[in-house]
Amino acid sequence: MSKLLLRPQGDFAPAGLLRRCAAMFYDFLLCVALLMVVTLAYQQGFLRLIYGSERLKQIADQGGLIGDPLLSSLLFLSLFAFFAKFWTHSGQTLGMQVWGIRVQNPDGTAISLMQALLRFVIAIASWLCLGLGFLWMLWDKDKRTWHDRYSESVVVQIPKAVRKATQGR
Repeated sequence: MSKLLLRPQGDFAPAGLLRRCAAMFYDFLLCVALLMVVTLAYQQGFLRLIYGSERLKQIADQGGLIGDPLLSSLLFLSLFAFFAKFWTHSGQTLGMQVWGIRVQNPDGTAISLMQALLRFVIAIASWLCLGLGFLWMLWDKDKRTWHDRYSESVVVQIPKAVRKATQGR
């Protein structure tokens, strides 16, 4: 299977921590909205069909919806699908597009689904370690985070002039 060569092409510098954090905040807001929609669809759509309105209200009042493993799994899969779709097709989530950064393989191709899964899981672990996996890039000679290293990918900053030149195409 041939790899998707991302555009624009070039030898770009690694993205800095502040730019990455800004993109993460933007994506965080989008993810909160996604989680709200998935939760609403699950609880007010799927569960309402199964239990009916009255029984669902009773379950909710008794705290029966708290910690629902099926909902937790759906939320996890939804978040992964969000990131995997963007990372494997264009290398950029919406937040990354705004801040001009992209995740890619060192050769400029899009990452695979397995690399996206590794990035996603290790990034969660990085946050659970109080962000140490992200801060790691401050000491890393290649400016890579834990999830960059484990997924064998890089996050690069695409210069504004290059972005503008390729937008007209």
